[in-house]
This record gives sequence, C-alpha cells and structure tokens, in this order.
Amino acid sequence: MRQSSTEIIIRHFQDGDMPLLGELYQSVTQKENAVFWWVGEEVNWSNVYCAFEDGKMIAKGQVSIVNVVPPGRPKENNHSIYLNLKTIPERENDIMLLENVYQHLLIRANQLKETLSKEYDTILCVGNDSTETANNTFFIQKGFLHLNSLYRMKRDLNEPIPELTLQEDFQFSYWKMETSDEERDYLNIEAEIWPDTPLGIDRLCEYKNNDRWTSMVIRQTDVIVGGLMAWQEADHGVIEDVFVREPWRKRGLAKYLLTQALRYLKANQLQYVTLMVLTTNKTALSVYESVGFCEDKEEIRYFTELN
Repeated sequence: MRQSSTEIIIRHFQDGDMPLLGELYQSVTQKENAVFWWVGEEVNWSNVYCAFEDGKMIAKGQVSIVNVVPPGRPKENNHSIYLNLKTIPERENDIMLLENVYQHLLIRANQLKETLSKEYDTILCVGNDSTETANNTFFIQKGFLHLNSLYRMKRDLNEPIPELTLQEDFQFSYWKMETSDEERDYLNIEAEIWPDTPLGIDRLCEYKNNDRWTSMVIRQTDVIVGGLMAWQEADHGVIEDVFVREPWRKRGLAKYLLTQALRYLKANQLQYVTLMVLTTNKTALSVYESVGFCEDKEEIRYFTELN
C-alpha cells in the first residue's frame, strides 16, 4: 500500500476544478470500464468531495439519494443512498486515501439520510464494474455485502429496428410529465413495479434534466399499462425504467416500447444506446436481446446499513 508523504487536501468540488476533474476522469476510465459519476450541476457539489495532492486531483467521491420509499409501503423496504469513489490508477490500493475520502462521504450520506422519512431504514450502496477489483475489495473489507449484479446492455442504432404494431385497444404516446400531479402518478406506478427501489421525485427530476429526455407510455383507455424513459447521455442514448404492469404482461408491449425508444434516439443522430438489467432477470434479458441488445459490461453493487 502506497502512503503519501505530502499533505492531502479534501474539500468540496469547485468550478475551477473542472480541468483537474477531466484529467482524473481520463486516467480512471482509460484503464478499465470504471463506473465514474460526473459532478452534475453546482447545486450538487455539496455532495462531491475531491482529494488534492501537489496541485493534482488524486481522488473524487460523491453521494446521491437514489431510491426513496413512499409512505404506506411495507416496512422491509429501504431508502437507498449510493456513493461513487475513484482514485487515480496508481493510488487505487491506497487504503488511507480511500478511507479519508470515504469518511467525508459517510458524513454527508448521514446528513442526506436525515432528509428522508424515518418510517424506513436507509442503506448505503456502491456500484462498480466487475473489473474494478481494488475498489470492490475496499468496500467488501469495510463490511459491504453483495446487493445485486446488473448487465449494461448495448445496442447499435445503425442496425435495423424491428417494425411492430400495437393491438387496437392500446394507445402509444409520449408523456412529458409536465405537472406535479403527473409526476406523482408516475412515481406511484414506478413504486408498484419496483417496490424495493422506488425512484423518488428528486431522482425523477434528475432524469428529466438530461438532454432529449422523454417518457413513452402505452395506455388502455385511460390506464397506463407500460412505459419507459429515454434520453441522451454524452454521445449515446439511455433507456431506463422499462415496465409493463402485471395484468398486461406477455403481450409484446415492452418490445413495442423499446422499438419506439430506439427510433426516437436514432432520430436524434445517436449511434448507440445502453440500458441496465439485473443479471437474474432472464425474462427482461430475453426481451432486450430480441430487439438487438447485447451484454456489454457487468456492474456489481454492494450495500451496508446506514446507521
């Protein structure tokens, strides 16, 4: 383990740090398929901590509330706060550096926890690519337990997109969720589909702020029976929250939604699209593969109780 003999300064990210952040990003991502969070808008910088040594950014960590359990859900559900912690490659085994930044993140995570309903417990989670051995080992040695594993699936938008049709009693449309009532309606459905990991209004707003964000839904009469979200991230498209409600499954609705999302992203001159899926969700994997997605990377997530 390398130990530094010079002073390390840890503080919140500032606007003038952007060039150093770019250098850190390049050094981290050129080595492996690292999961590296961007710092977001200035309003988010209170959740971002950077470590500096000799004028160089050698590590960055940040935390974010990801899942918020709405009132009235079963008590076994948990709010979840995620963290992301990365160092320059030559310091990935520097436990003292990792620990120092982690302690700042832990304090901030507990502050964020205080903003959440006390009705439910909160877990602290981290997700890394399966190849990030040193980073995964650091959290495992801290007592983090395996939560789940996900494939990042990728689809070339230059490949042909299947032509599908809906049954006559279903209606497809774009849904901008322009009012707070519409956002609440969406979050209620979302929590029905994913009771263990409900999205929450803050996360939904983050999604809506992405370039070219849209949501697509299928209705039967006035009832939303399926949907997804799509947007642009950097140079590619992202599809998120693909769902079909229980009574309407196995009728080709998810596949139809996916083809519409592929066309939308292709029309915006994007070259490829990604989505995440649990490695254990064989049904979803089959649907995604049927419209041209292939497994690209694997992300492993770990958690600990936030007490």
